[in-house]
Amino acid sequence: MSDINVTPLVDVMLVLLVIFIITAPLLTSAIRLDLPRTPAAKPSEAERKVVLVVDRQGAVYLDDALQTPEALLRHLQRVAKAHPDTEVQLRADAEAAYGRMVEVIGIAQQAGLSRVGFVADGLPPGRSP
Repeated sequence: MSDINVTPLVDVMLVLLVIFIITAPLLTSAIRLDLPRTPAAKPSEAERKVVLVVDRQGAVYLDDALQTPEALLRHLQRVAKAHPDTEVQLRADAEAAYGRMVEVIGIAQQAGLSRVGFVADGLPPGRSP
């Protein structure tokens, strides 16, 4: 009687698991944030988006690169010229100054991008804010 040899299948699954374990941390942002929590948080379904990050100290990042207000404005103007319907997703630390977030939104609007969304973490089931 012949038996099915599952060793190659197990080998392939272990290799895939190792690849997933190594690459999963690389898919997240390197900037540490404590996002605000709300039960209404849900992922955006925007086709085109630009993610801006404001950390606790008020520094602004675009693609994990620190941005000056002038450089950010120039980049967002290029994006707005190419795709005016692009959504700006603002990931701001819960302790970030409100005034700094308003400045970033102002830069986005000055560049011609009027769709702004705030990114928040959802609450685990059964927890209230």
